[in-house]
Amino acid sequence: MRNYDYQEKWKKLLTPQVVVYLTTIHEYKGEQRLIVSRHADILNNLVNVAKIQSTESSNKIEGIYTSDDRLKKIVLDKTMPRSRNEREIAGYRDVLNIIHENNEHIPVRSTFILQLHRDLYKFENTGIGGAFKSADNLIEEEEAEGNKFIRFSPVPAWETPEAIDRLCEAYHYAVNNTEADPLLLIPMFVLDFLCIHPFRDGNGRMSRLLTLLLLYKSEYIVGKYISVEKLIEATKESYYDALQESSQKWHEEENDYLPFVTYLLGILAAAYREFFDRTRLIEEKKIAKPSRVAEEIKNHIGTITKSEIMERVPGVSQTTIQRTLAELIKQRKIIKIGNGRYTKYTWNWEEEQ
Repeated sequence: MRNYDYQEKWKKLLTPQVVVYLTTIHEYKGEQRLIVSRHADILNNLVNVAKIQSTESSNKIEGIYTSDDRLKKIVLDKTMPRSRNEREIAGYRDVLNIIHENNEHIPVRSTFILQLHRDLYKFENTGIGGAFKSADNLIEEEEAEGNKFIRFSPVPAWETPEAIDRLCEAYHYAVNNTEADPLLLIPMFVLDFLCIHPFRDGNGRMSRLLTLLLLYKSEYIVGKYISVEKLIEATKESYYDALQESSQKWHEEENDYLPFVTYLLGILAAAYREFFDRTRLIEEKKIAKPSRVAEEIKNHIGTITKSEIMERVPGVSQTTIQRTLAELIKQRKIIKIGNGRYTKYTWNWEEEQ
């Protein structure tokens, strides 16, 4: 059985690029704590947006879809799921809420991982939720021509329960008894979890939920306000490439964690940058809400929709945004493109000249 000891392995990951990421994220962490303590009420809008985006993106990576309207209602618990896809989306919503609200009380142990997986499938009657795989599984990939091939052979079913126990033990020991930065240990844990592939279904979604949980437990709370899953979905090809690179020779214990560690640190740094981008105007208390809307459009590259404006200017109501847009159009400061749900806006730079 594989040795999951992280005591020395993390030292090989301290490349110049990784060190820059670690330094940047550490600085962001301290700054975010100050902003959250001062503006917790205003940031509630970001929390709801992040929940919707995280639920949508993590499921979309696995090919699980529903309409935008249905998705929003399911995430906000305003309707019951109607299809298998919607039942799986509702399960993800509930596990996401559990992690947001109770992360301090969720030990990283196999029994609790099983409970989270059980809740992921709570609306299904398949019997696979909350149980490790009972048969060996394979990670397959399909070429453009339609030919399938085995990309990775995970840990066999009989070995899975002990593998997860040893994985959790190794993580706990490294966090509590070494100088390893949790930001290095988290992606190492997630990669090993995916290589074990402990469940018949839901491994990818569970890995992203566990990523959020481990970040919370190390006091990196950016995932509460910015969807890490959406950033992963937007860079899905790089995500899979990093997984593939870092899983090579995994069974021989000769794999290189660096590609996946570097990728996930890049995602986390991007999440923090987005957080500060969205909240920068909150700190400038003298700026009125209409001016915040105008500044967001002006500083946005290309076109922007009303829903995107709502995401990026927390604390400003939809009514205020709509009124401001109408006024900016009247003043010829912005250009309206399209109509209805497809309406977009862009800054009228010709009027600036």
